[in-house]
Amino acid sequence: MLVGKRASSEEPGGSVVDELMIEATGVQKVYEAGGLRVRALRGVDLGIRRGEMVAIMGPSGCGKTTLLNVLSGLDELSDGDVRIDGEAIGGMSDKRRTRFRAERMGFIFQSYNLIPVLSAIENIELPLLVAGKKPKKARRWALDALEMVGLSDQADKRPAEMSGGQQQRVTVARSLVNNPAIVWADEPTGALDSETSKGIMDLLVRLNGEQRQTFVLVTHDAAVAARAHRTILMRDGNITSDEQNGSPRGEGE
Repeated sequence: MLVGKRASSEEPGGSVVDELMIEATGVQKVYEAGGLRVRALRGVDLGIRRGEMVAIMGPSGCGKTTLLNVLSGLDELSDGDVRIDGEAIGGMSDKRRTRFRAERMGFIFQSYNLIPVLSAIENIELPLLVAGKKPKKARRWALDALEMVGLSDQADKRPAEMSGGQQQRVTVARSLVNNPAIVWADEPTGALDSETSKGIMDLLVRLNGEQRQTFVLVTHDAAVAARAHRTILMRDGNITSDEQNGSPRGEGE
């Protein structure tokens, strides 16, 4: 596992590089059900730079989770173009897109999505094993990831034996275990109390600086959004505001 040793054109110190990692042009998403057409995204244009942490906010039903799903290739766009590090994901086959996500992306969800019968270390190494990594290498990378999030002493614990904050740290470790270029996080602190939420954001901000991945967060929490470099506001499937945060890193930097 490459921890803090990514070979690329990124500047030292985890700074943002003026190079687009994510580029969306005219992105539309239409859902059809029962004869009704719902326009969830209405021609979204967006660019996110390599190493940037961006928060997406807005009221329920505004399209923020749909945008994350379309940008990451979890859902297909109805029209427009999405490019990740220069590659158009809209034209990929399902198999190619799945492999692209597995190799280039990590995901953090509010509900953790940990397998109850597996230990922390087993949950983290599972996607590596599914991807064909040898067991010894998968275990070594998973241990590195646990150490990175401060949970080396919890490796053999099952999810039910850990707190919510610890489970989310395991989820963070799993999202980073393959050293992805982009980490997508949908309400990563939504199920946590304010103190634990701050701890998770301290961790994500630190990892964003050290590992230099691009982070895209969907959140309803203004305190979480304030920790990002930029905050994007959405309403009715459109971006209504896209602003740099005045003090982007905040506490825990």
